[in-house]
Amino acid sequence: MIAPGLKVLFCGINPSLYTAAVGCHFGRPGNRFWPALHASGFTERLLAPYEQGELLAHGYGVTNVVERATATADELSAREFVEGGKRLEERVRRYGPRFLAVLGIGAWRSAFGRPGASLGLQPEPLGGARVWVLPNPSGLNAHYRLEDLARLFRELRQAVEQA
Repeated sequence: MIAPGLKVLFCGINPSLYTAAVGCHFGRPGNRFWPALHASGFTERLLAPYEQGELLAHGYGVTNVVERATATADELSAREFVEGGKRLEERVRRYGPRFLAVLGIGAWRSAFGRPGASLGLQPEPLGGARVWVLPNPSGLNAHYRLEDLARLFRELRQAVEQA
């Protein structure tokens, strides 16, 4: 779900088996992407995964670092991350989003060889886009509550509005 000239291209790690089965990004009921997007002010109402097309009208898109569906991201190899990172950079160059929001610090570190990276705005752009790293919103990521995710997503939204 990408279009040219987006404000933000949100990039998940890879689809879960459930997400792949339903054909909607962040489709698993326990995933907190859609609630965090709404709670942070990116959307006026809570969208369901099947309404993902509405994001394009707001200037947002969704993609993944790795396209292969797995039960957990731990099943992905280092090689898959690096190859996925190259494909992602090509997509960013082709479509020209202003911001790339990578949803998973481990994915960013693995795909782009940034072992010391932290959350937030990254010092270097990728493919012409400013990069912002957010936590993985999967329900399996117990390190962040919805309130924490919403606050971090809101920081990105504010940066986008100021850019």
